[in-house]
Amino acid sequence: MAAPATAPPPPSNLRRIVAASLVGTTIEWYDFFLYGSAAALVFNKLFFPGSDPLVGTLLSFLTYAVGFAARPLGALVFGHYGDRLGRKKLLVLSLLLMGGATFCIGLLPTHAAIGSAAPVLLTVLRLVQGFALGGEWGGAVLLVSEHGDAKRRGFWASWPQTGAPAGQLLATGVLSALTALMSDSAFLAWGWRIPFLLSGVLVILGLWIRLSVDESPVFKAALAQASARKATSAKAEKMPLIAVFRHHWRDVLIAMGARMAENISYYVITAFILVYATVAAELSRQTALNAVLIASAVHFVVIPLWGALSDRIGRRPVYLVGAVGVGLWMFPFFALIDTRSFGNLLLAITVGLVFHGAMYAPQAAFFSEMFATRMRYSGASIGAQFSSVAAGAPAPLIATALLDHYGNATPIALYVIAAALLTMVAIMCAKETRNRDLSDVGTEPEEIPGAQAPVSADARGV
Repeated sequence: MAAPATAPPPPSNLRRIVAASLVGTTIEWYDFFLYGSAAALVFNKLFFPGSDPLVGTLLSFLTYAVGFAARPLGALVFGHYGDRLGRKKLLVLSLLLMGGATFCIGLLPTHAAIGSAAPVLLTVLRLVQGFALGGEWGGAVLLVSEHGDAKRRGFWASWPQTGAPAGQLLATGVLSALTALMSDSAFLAWGWRIPFLLSGVLVILGLWIRLSVDESPVFKAALAQASARKATSAKAEKMPLIAVFRHHWRDVLIAMGARMAENISYYVITAFILVYATVAAELSRQTALNAVLIASAVHFVVIPLWGALSDRIGRRPVYLVGAVGVGLWMFPFFALIDTRSFGNLLLAITVGLVFHGAMYAPQAAFFSEMFATRMRYSGASIGAQFSSVAAGAPAPLIATALLDHYGNATPIALYVIAAALLTMVAIMCAKETRNRDLSDVGTEPEEIPGAQAPVSADARGV
């Protein structure tokens, strides 16, 4: 029983689906990155006063890392129900959770008002953020991947990925504007709350757009197929989580390895750099924010270009360009920043994010194409989010600790290079997935009583 073929939607409908995913992911990443920027700039003073500046920053980044710890749990829960109930319902829930937690951070009393309860409440809200983001990514990229056809899937699926730089751009832009318009004392007293409270308005906009799109046709077809099997067989359908680790354990490991350099390099380049530029290079906070702001705009532009290139030459070659590039760039990256020139700082961050985009752009289509439809949300989310605990979560923390201990950037560069080598090995072990028809990768043969095992896409080496 083959999965029914699904025709690609009209271009106007596909653009609406892409817009819904992009707006949602932009808001979610705005919320997530806003916390990271605030952790580097103000949370050490507001929630961990009395500490040495770098120690306070370490404690602040520790609460930042807690959000990553909740992402695997979000991947498991959202992946399970997203594979059972659909992509759209879970995307609406993730947006509500993320927006609500971010809005509440804007209302949170500081250590001066309620003492040690303040960092505890901050940590709880950060956990909610991480849980929501752990479920957001998989659903957003799958909604686009499963609506489009194989020929341009890399391009269209890369647009939800631009939600990361768009969110970074929005968060950094708001913070940059506030720090430029307000005195340091006013910003520290109440100005930092404004961007968190703005999240409430953005969530309303995101919900309005996200509720207007249809469920993935590939998922609908797979759900109908599963219902038909259930009606004719007493054999219960496996839980998506169990099915993922039974049929796709190798793909999960490859996805986790592929994320290491992408995740670590991104948070070193965009979050830790606010610490390094202001503490080690002695540049102003405004200068560092402006550099990240401009570089994020370039990052936004190059991601769809890398995605389109992956449709032409494959996911693996483009991904390898990014991994090799970011590894080779790390020593020049810090050397340029050490010159204390804004132009060199901007060049360092921009080139780093261009190489990061070569990994991040094809990732959405690449991970989607690895997994069967009825376990795709679980598989893609688990592979992406479990690695974030070892990669993105401790990256600013490790980089700050290395800077504090050694007093220079050499060990930080070696840390990113090691991650790049690990990602290169993972990509070399992966199969090329370009041109795979997602509707053909929807049924495991043993789920169909009496069926002959077909030659799967994996077995064909597609």
